[in-house]
Amino acid sequence: MRIAVVGAGLLGLTSAHFLRLRGAEVTIFERGSEVGRETSFANGGMLHASQASPWNEPGVAWQALRMLGREDAALLIRPRALPHMLAWTWRFFRASQPRRFFANLDKNARLAGYSLKILNEHFTQRGFAFERADRGTLKIYRTSAELQAGVRTAERCRAWNIGYDVLDAARVAALEPALAPIEAHIAGGIHFPGDVSGDAHLFCRALAADLIARGVELRLNADVSRVTVSGGRVDGVMARGELHRADAVLLAAASHTAALAARVGVRVPVKPIKGYSITVPIDNWSCVPRVPVIDEHYHAAVCPLGNRLRIAGTAEFAGFDLALTPSRIANLHALVERIYPRGARHIERGLVTEWAGLRPMSPDGVGIMGRTGVVGLFLNTGHGHLGWTMAPGAGKLVADDILGESAELNRADYALARFAN
Repeated sequence: MRIAVVGAGLLGLTSAHFLRLRGAEVTIFERGSEVGRETSFANGGMLHASQASPWNEPGVAWQALRMLGREDAALLIRPRALPHMLAWTWRFFRASQPRRFFANLDKNARLAGYSLKILNEHFTQRGFAFERADRGTLKIYRTSAELQAGVRTAERCRAWNIGYDVLDAARVAALEPALAPIEAHIAGGIHFPGDVSGDAHLFCRALAADLIARGVELRLNADVSRVTVSGGRVDGVMARGELHRADAVLLAAASHTAALAARVGVRVPVKPIKGYSITVPIDNWSCVPRVPVIDEHYHAAVCPLGNRLRIAGTAEFAGFDLALTPSRIANLHALVERIYPRGARHIERGLVTEWAGLRPMSPDGVGIMGRTGVVGLFLNTGHGHLGWTMAPGAGKLVADDILGESAELNRADYALARFAN
């Protein structure tokens, strides 16, 4: 079976891995000059089943209104983006109703737990070097009310067999000594020891090299302009003016998936949500951070990756604009100072890597995977800020669907068809 995979990021590459594992003839088309250089390049670095919540939690509409126009807002809506997102935004806020939100959280948590299992069973044993660390994730809270709310949310993790420990401020500092300078300013924390961290870009590069060695063809600088259909089913893709025949096509092109699918009459409700990160060298810090930390109060995530620290903490509705807004980058530097005030003194701005990427987000915060209304056309997109967490499991689920294999999760929970109503 010949399969064309469009997109050489986390979702495309993991899907290709399982397709090739079962003997499929796979060609990957990537519009860039390198794998994993766009959405997958400088994400938050955490693979965490413990933090599988969709962004549209109950009350998000009110929060978004309060933050409208504020450059320091964790969730910022640019007015110029709204005309193109009205229907999607309505669905996004509708999914924040408690009943819908918790149903979607359950879907995400089950997929995330499955994905970490697949990561350990199928990828870790292959010896990929991607600066993996198994120190869990530490969530810190600045007030007692925030901590109590966090504990109530964490209790839901029991249903998905996700372990956690509630810590007071002293135990937080003992677990992560780099947080000792702010011990007096935090109420406590919750440690999720089963979470993992690692560099998604390094993982993509290692996986791509492995796929090539196993006979997968990787075409770089090969922008796919359209999927071709004959007799009601897919028969290939057009890339750089050339038709490439295929028995099935998988669109894993992140936020660009929707436009490709639309050309064959398939509506995919995925929009780009802009995220920023900075990556800071930490060789010269006196107390080097070791544990990935999420600061719930400031909606910030900081993740050690070898001798670097990745800081991510913003979401922006800005269409396909990839410009680095100075105020948003400044917010990330301010977050480092609030979490690691001593380490922040040693940051040399000239050595900091600044980045913005477009997370492909579905309106209900759950990924969109599997078959479409066009025979032979499949999707793997819409995972938003959870793409790194979901990639190993989502890749296997989609490959199983393409090849007609049984699934370990309910495919209907993640199918495009759920948006038909």
